[in-house]
Amino acid sequence: MDVDLRLYALVDPAVAGGRTLADLAGRISSSATLVQLRDKHGSTRAMVEEARALQAVLEPKSIPLLINDRVDVALAAEADGVHIGQDDMAPADARLLLGRRAIIGLSVKTVDQARAAPLDLLDYVAIGGVYGKTSKDNTATPIGVAGLRAIVQAVRAREPDYPICAIAGINATNAADVIGAGVDGVAVISALSLATDPGKAAQDLRAIVDNALKQRGPS
Repeated sequence: MDVDLRLYALVDPAVAGGRTLADLAGRISSSATLVQLRDKHGSTRAMVEEARALQAVLEPKSIPLLINDRVDVALAAEADGVHIGQDDMAPADARLLLGRRAIIGLSVKTVDQARAAPLDLLDYVAIGGVYGKTSKDNTATPIGVAGLRAIVQAVRAREPDYPICAIAGINATNAADVIGAGVDGVAVISALSLATDPGKAAQDLRAIVDNALKQRGPS
């Protein structure tokens, strides 16, 4: 399934700036191209309810909703897919449960992981953390733009047009550099959720990404 990664917004109740996730999604929905629900601490029931509330906001605008890690929540809420990490359910099993139409993304943090990723079972890979940690539980050293570029090249060597985004610490000051490393979009959390005006922040970041993609030209 084709996936638009230009502005991939992750929403997390732990990083929501005091807003509900549905309110946050509504504010950024004019600019975001993909949204992921990430909730590392909520109950299954709470996650399903969050996902359904997000679906009500995003579905009318044709913005896909993915669930971080939890294939069961994605199924129950009828979300558009999942994003999984290296230690989560295997991509083959996620695909078996969700079917061919679901969007499935995978976190990739090293060149070796890029070479081993089952690209045929996935719709995109997310490379990170570029400038920061991808979560409080992941304390790996940021890979920086040089590390990002090396992993992008490892994926592109296998599939030249494969969809790739970058994650962690990305904001309006560095998004253009990230796009310059060869990715198709940026995945962001704090840059939108903790902004004074999330809608304006999303609009500005989307413009930066679109302009950087135009300047770079084809991958």
